[in-house]
Amino acid sequence: MKKLLTFILILFLVACAIGVFLVIGPGTGFTTPKKILYIRTTSTTRQAVLDSMKTNEIVMSPTTFEFVATRMDYWKNIKPGKYEIKKGSSILTIVRMLRNGRQDDVDLVITKLRTKEDLARLTGKKFETDSFHMMSFLNSADSLIRFEAEPETAMWNILPDTYTLLWSSSPSDIYQKLYHASLDFWTDERMEKAKTLGITPLQAYVLASIIEEETTNDAEKDTIASVYLNRFKIGMPLQADPTLKFAVKDFSLKKIAGDILEVESPFNTYRNKGFPPAPICTPSRITIDKVLNPATTDYLYFVAKPKLGGHLFSASYAEHLKKRADYLAADKLRQEKEKNTK
Repeated sequence: MKKLLTFILILFLVACAIGVFLVIGPGTGFTTPKKILYIRTTSTTRQAVLDSMKTNEIVMSPTTFEFVATRMDYWKNIKPGKYEIKKGSSILTIVRMLRNGRQDDVDLVITKLRTKEDLARLTGKKFETDSFHMMSFLNSADSLIRFEAEPETAMWNILPDTYTLLWSSSPSDIYQKLYHASLDFWTDERMEKAKTLGITPLQAYVLASIIEEETTNDAEKDTIASVYLNRFKIGMPLQADPTLKFAVKDFSLKKIAGDILEVESPFNTYRNKGFPPAPICTPSRITIDKVLNPATTDYLYFVAKPKLGGHLFSASYAEHLKKRADYLAADKLRQEKEKNTK
């Protein structure tokens, strides 16, 4: 009898050891360094989590996971999100992570976006929300009113940068993050500079978006800003080629001429005076600051340099026409050389 009791005790201790090992020992069921577990907002049920665990082979023992999750009261506190499970994590560690909602951050990297559709596609790839719901948000006047924007001007609250959010963030959460960064950027000093120039912060952002499409050369952006501001002050149409590309949504156009100059659009700055009603891209902070700190010039015109890159500036139309003729001649010669070398 004593030997039997000892044997039973040993079996019990072994079973306990195995149980403890299953709970606190390596419990993952995959061979890669890590796996991502997505728990959608619409799938915060016990069965949905267990099905995802099994389908993605997150744990070696789904039964042990379910047992520990039940004991830790996880099923009443399921939090949606993106969770990174490292190889070798214990069941206990995984349950604690899920119960505490320790999601992995998602980096939203915004560079130059041109349209609301661009933003919707970007966020749709990064977050639980899809592009349709983001577009619905961006087109809703009721949603945007608290962010000092309208559907037409929704993009003006967006500055290129890297933003850290949760995968389960809603369109409103995402936009609020961008809006707060915009508020931080528009300091009293910047607001005052815009006022001194006789423009609003929105108009400064719109002008910066035009300049962003005109050049990548930061050194000349303040001079280009002076050209457009000089035109604006005397009531001359801005005549900015990038706005026509935006108007027809063809950003591959190389030459702006002919019928496109007559297109009916509030973004046709050849037909309409003043600034377009909304930005044509998301300009950098540098470009906005170049607008707010323009060069002091009497320039009204500019044309691309024939060879060196950048632009040549003129105060008179006659001077501009001469420089433009030089550019066209040089461009024609370049095209002929390229044709002959093929």
